[in-house]
Amino acid sequence: MNRRFSWPDERLIKAAQDGDVTSLTTVVVQSQPHVRKFAASLCASPQDAEDAAQEALIILYRKIGTLRATGALASWMFRIVRNECLRQVRVLASRRGEHPDEPEAAAERSAEETVLHRLEVERIAAAVGALPRDQRQVLIMRDIQGLPGRTVAASLGLSGAAMKSRLHRARTTLRHSLAATGQAPGQAADRPTGGDPRP
Repeated sequence: MNRRFSWPDERLIKAAQDGDVTSLTTVVVQSQPHVRKFAASLCASPQDAEDAAQEALIILYRKIGTLRATGALASWMFRIVRNECLRQVRVLASRRGEHPDEPEAAAERSAEETVLHRLEVERIAAAVGALPRDQRQVLIMRDIQGLPGRTVAASLGLSGAAMKSRLHRARTTLRHSLAATGQAPGQAADRPTGGDPRP
């Protein structure tokens, strides 16, 4: 972590929890570079990272009183950012799984199917979120957001071959992760969201 920045000290956090507005503002300001760094390492894109960081800082400002131990601020912020990044992945995965041109079929889905679908999306999202950052980025951009291969490669500063290689590693890692958590072979392995089969 960048040594130029340090987390707020415990006395400052305690004062913020006790309602001192100046201390609270200082806590948020001093936490910001760390929160942004967490988000940049966990989220799929700079925009997602910015959104997650902002959400985490808002939660910090509003709910610092719920922090049980003043020394646990860093881990609390990490969990909030991670959850927000995973939420973004779930939203994207859910959108890719929707069929807006089939409203009647969607309406007829049973409650059990709905729950199972939600659990599966949650499990896939968690597996995607656990990928190394470079693999997570290319997988989300290509398979979940559905961006063309050339666009993904250009966005990440990769050659086409390097992008395909990284995407293959990401899909393989995801397939193994899903298999380890009970995913039937061949289901949502290379394609968690049923995207374009071409790399």
